Amino acid sequence: MPPILQSRLPFAPWMADRTARLPGVQPVEGTQWLQVDDAFAGQMALRDRLIAEQPDVVLAALPGSGAATEELLQIVLQQLQAAPGYTASAASVTRPDRIEVEVDRTQPLKTLGRLVQEDLCLLQHDGTEHVLTAAALCFPASWSLHEKLGRPLTGVHRTVAAYDDGLAKRVQRLFDLVRVGQPLWRANALIYVNPDLHQPGSEFAPRTERRNGTYVRSERQTILRLPETGAIVFAIHSYVVPLDSLSAAERAGLVAARL
Repeated sequence: MPPILQSRLPFAPWMADRTARLPGVQPVEGTQWLQVDDAFAGQMALRDRLIAEQPDVVLAALPGSGAATEELLQIVLQQLQAAPGYTASAASVTRPDRIEVEVDRTQPLKTLGRLVQEDLCLLQHDGTEHVLTAAALCFPASWSLHEKLGRPLTGVHRTVAAYDDGLAKRVQRLFDLVRVGQPLWRANALIYVNPDLHQPGSEFAPRTERRNGTYVRSERQTILRLPETGAIVFAIHSYVVPLDSLSAAERAGLVAARL
């Protein structure tokens, strides 16, 4: 069975410039906002299973989001045509794990969820804020897609203590200013007890227990704008690695960052 957890983190999210103001984004190098890592086969097998068995949990879209989801599928298909390990056509895509996925344009979120490791969330501007209108979210970290669907950014982050008025304004400004063809990324990291990738949770449920955790869960979060609809894509590539796989310096960084 292929591994479902990565062997390492390709970046050190806790080593970011501490003087930088949140949300601490930086440009994506080249066009590689989608990535493949050493857990691809295992994670994609899990995504396939979740989408087949729990589509109502991991896929959701509001009326009016159809054009954006269709555009996102087209953008992803174009990128996969040149992506290492993929063979892509208008009708089907063969992934790096050699699984062939039919391109079903009547169900763009289902197709997207089976093509790439990233969870893909779409946000559209309602005149005041960006609102979560659609997503293929197989690997939530203690939140529920259907609970957040239809909420603006401030509502999505309602339970995040650090998401105060000042941060909300900076994030909204970031989303307003992100340019077509110039994706941005940031990363976070938390210690987890449970290494499961699929961890949905209600904001009303008790907080996830993380004390004495032995895993590091990190999200590489990419933000890009679709050229035709103007919707924002928030892509989440989830990494989970054993804490003891980190070097002494990396563990010290975790301690210093109070993660």
